Amino acid sequence: MTKFIIIRGNSGSGKTVIARNLRNVVGGRVLLIEQDMVRRHMLNVRDRPNNMAIQLIETITLYGFIHCDYVILEGILNKKKYGDMLRGLIEYEGIETYAYYFDLSFKETVRRHLMKKETDFDEEKLAEWFVANDFLGLNHEKVITSEMSEDDIILKIQNDIKINSKNDKQKP
Repeated sequence: MTKFIIIRGNSGSGKTVIARNLRNVVGGRVLLIEQDMVRRHMLNVRDRPNNMAIQLIETITLYGFIHCDYVILEGILNKKKYGDMLRGLIEYEGIETYAYYFDLSFKETVRRHLMKKETDFDEEKLAEWFVANDFLGLNHEKVITSEMSEDDIILKIQNDIKINSKNDKQKP
């Protein structure tokens, strides 16, 4: 059974670092889908409702459901733009879903963003994109807080996967 791990949150929160590190520790066949890679680098489209990246992300994810042990999807994945697509993927038959949301303050996302070696946008852009409390509204969506270290987050996700993998028929 494929485990679908969704890592969402505002720009600069640390999602990509966590997703890449998680890919390296879970083992097996892992497909990592980075929203920015698809939207900005592959398609070069703006993050608007109904942009082309939404359907491509869905298609790549469905491919992963068929061929991989783990599909990790990370990005801002704003609920208004990506929510319908995400809910459809979550309801896909035979998939075990784990959803995580980085619930950080704007000040914290700016602090983390400024720690990056390379970036092509500033605090003003971060403010323009910031959406507080952008939860999907899932019962099993877990919150990542600013108090949690990278190691804490990776360990939390690993433990969640192991706990729920004991009963593959039970949805988290």
